[in-house]
Amino acid sequence: MAAIPATFVPLTVADGVRVSAGRTPGKVALREGERTLTYAALRSRVHRVGNAALAGLGLTSGDHVAVVAGNRLEYVELVVGLAGAGLAVVTISPASSAAEMSYIVADSKVRALVVDRACEEVARSVADAAGIPVVLLDDGYEDWLGAARDSHPGVVPDEWDAMVVHYTSGTTGEPKGVLCPHRSRTLNYLAMAAEYGAYGPRDHGLTIAPMYHGAGLSFTLANVFLGGSATILPRFDPEAVLAGFAAEPITNAFMVPTHFHGLFGLGDERVAAIGHGALKTIVSNAAPLSQAMKERIVDVIGDGYLFECYGSTEAGVVSNLAPADQLRKERSVGLPFPATEVRLLDEEGHEVGVGDVGELFSRSPYLFTGYQGREAATAAALRDGWFSAGDLAVRDDEGYLYLVDRKGDKIITGGLNVYPREVEEVLARHPAVDEASVFGVADERWGEAIRASVTLAPGASGRLDVEEVLAFCREQLAGYKVPKHVEVVEALPRNAGGKVLRRVLRDRAEAGR
Repeated sequence: MAAIPATFVPLTVADGVRVSAGRTPGKVALREGERTLTYAALRSRVHRVGNAALAGLGLTSGDHVAVVAGNRLEYVELVVGLAGAGLAVVTISPASSAAEMSYIVADSKVRALVVDRACEEVARSVADAAGIPVVLLDDGYEDWLGAARDSHPGVVPDEWDAMVVHYTSGTTGEPKGVLCPHRSRTLNYLAMAAEYGAYGPRDHGLTIAPMYHGAGLSFTLANVFLGGSATILPRFDPEAVLAGFAAEPITNAFMVPTHFHGLFGLGDERVAAIGHGALKTIVSNAAPLSQAMKERIVDVIGDGYLFECYGSTEAGVVSNLAPADQLRKERSVGLPFPATEVRLLDEEGHEVGVGDVGELFSRSPYLFTGYQGREAATAAALRDGWFSAGDLAVRDDEGYLYLVDRKGDKIITGGLNVYPREVEEVLARHPAVDEASVFGVADERWGEAIRASVTLAPGASGRLDVEEVLAFCREQLAGYKVPKHVEVVEALPRNAGGKVLRRVLRDRAEAGR
């Protein structure tokens, strides 16, 4: 391997902030309500965060620090400042129980907690049990920063060091810490700028999704790393989202399907205003948008804005469906993301042909480096540099990818394979159904019986004619794919990233039999 030249500058998000502070020190980098931070102020606070952690808390490069907070201005300076000082930031949902938080703190060997008041009691009990310090964002934080030096902390992290550690939701087992290095995150930001055309010095993002989730954080940091601006919403509120678009020249936003459903609850006429401003791009992820919702977004907001990406915490963005293809390529997750290779393999590891189902593997500069403390799991997930999240897909003759389902979600009923996603898409086309989740439960006769949980569409009556819905399914599905039981629920259970938790629905159904 060739020697690294002395002029080499590692790719880190902190360096992006420092460069922007040198170019445009007075520019507003972050806004939350009435609070703002210029790039000069952000650089100063980033330096102080790093020094306060190293000198004030006695931490050393490579240690893990957990941030347990909702969306707020300080979240960005904490991630950038801690990571810039060589510390790995472990993101934890402020809604976590004591048991959930304790698990992550122990598993990731967290050396300190930074928390907001909403979760102070739980966090302090966890910290006391672990014997680690707590920094409270709402009490003493400014004093903590003020006592630290406003200068570079003197640590230059390697770009392969972990920048953040995001814990998987545990939908396929116990949560695992995903080690995301500086290099993969920053290269992902650059690729986003190239692919979406809305991330750069002249752009302004609206942060809607929680930053303790990987995608919410990445789409926010991309704006800051590349010298743009970001307006941060503390939580999702449809009225606040519309107000955010109206108050600033928003060019980019990341949203999940739940956000779109909430927005359209305010009425199409009000939502249409989003497309009348500076908007360039809205990226959707976490769960597939129904074709009906895509058509509504295109009709109401405009036909040149919506991107739908597919990816994972481990792989970053894997594929992307561009605005021009939203209605042309129904159900597709698009083409591979820049610098990303995709292979679809059968059970023997051979590539499958056009139209055949295979497990999706990807390789790119955006991959994680491993699971925290789990060498065997890392080796199993990264096969010769290729990663699979366990999703099954097909590819058409133009190279577009279509997800079939998760390998582990496949239902075997009467000896026949059924992929829940196909049934969900049919159910979602029924005019009385808003969203649907399909899963299998143990059944003496069928091995697994297909069940569906659905939410009612806005304007639908309070009751669902189940027999009519089943008849609707029989018109479009083979008989063995039609659910044996359909129930109406008020809302589908989701994780922090917006993904539906089929496991929760399955457990409820099994317990209620």
